[in-house]
Amino acid sequence: MMKSTVLAAGMLFAAASAAQAHFQLAYTPEVNLEKPAAVPMKFIFWHPLENGHVMDMGDPEALVLVFKGEKTDLKPKLKPITFRGADNEAKAFETVLDIKRNGDYIVALTPKPYFEKSEGSYIQQITKSFINKGGIPDGWDKPVGLPTEIVPLVKPTNVLAGSTFSGVVLSEGKPVADAEIEVEYMAAPPDMKTNKPGKVTAKAPEGGAIVVKTDANGVFSFGVPRAGFWGFAALGTGPAKEFEGKELSQDAVIWVRAFDFK
Repeated sequence: MMKSTVLAAGMLFAAASAAQAHFQLAYTPEVNLEKPAAVPMKFIFWHPLENGHVMDMGDPEALVLVFKGEKTDLKPKLKPITFRGADNEAKAFETVLDIKRNGDYIVALTPKPYFEKSEGSYIQQITKSFINKGGIPDGWDKPVGLPTEIVPLVKPTNVLAGSTFSGVVLSEGKPVADAEIEVEYMAAPPDMKTNKPGKVTAKAPEGGAIVVKTDANGVFSFGVPRAGFWGFAALGTGPAKEFEGKELSQDAVIWVRAFDFK
């Protein structure tokens, strides 16, 4: 397992980043299972910290479930839905995962690039999330071969609030030094039945987007202040820089679940 050569990277509030953070979600509320289950998942392109604008998703390029190194194609099981945010509604997707055996399951979504009109460029957030069954750690710290991805250095399904989460950013399998990581808190987790935001539990902090950076080994760290779902987006770390003749930011996104220590 890759290890950091530093204890932690400093946390910055990027005042220059006035725009809300786009974040691709791959969400299910329960990430630690004791018994076999049919696990619902929602895929939403949103501003989850501000409970803000929702963006239309195009048909994803790929969706795979990785278990013990084996990949299962989930794209045929995707169904379109409409997610209704606080201000608008947009196209999203859902599926159901069949979780039976003990171990770690990695959901990896490669969405279609999204055209951001205000910037005249595309965004593609290649996103991973994690589920564990039986409490047996098995594979959460392994890359899955995405063009760009964040590999956690802390078990992502039971991060302790008040502790430090770390990960390493890869592009074509190689660490990315000095990468900018936007950090997002899911302040209003989606209601799985209504396809609307749930109760808002936090406000966006002053000073704009929360940002950390990777060190020379591609490693970043962040002190997790509270329980809930936290997202990390490594901006522009993918090898693809252009789509349909326009600039592309190919980002690596990971979602982790933090719990209070009781």
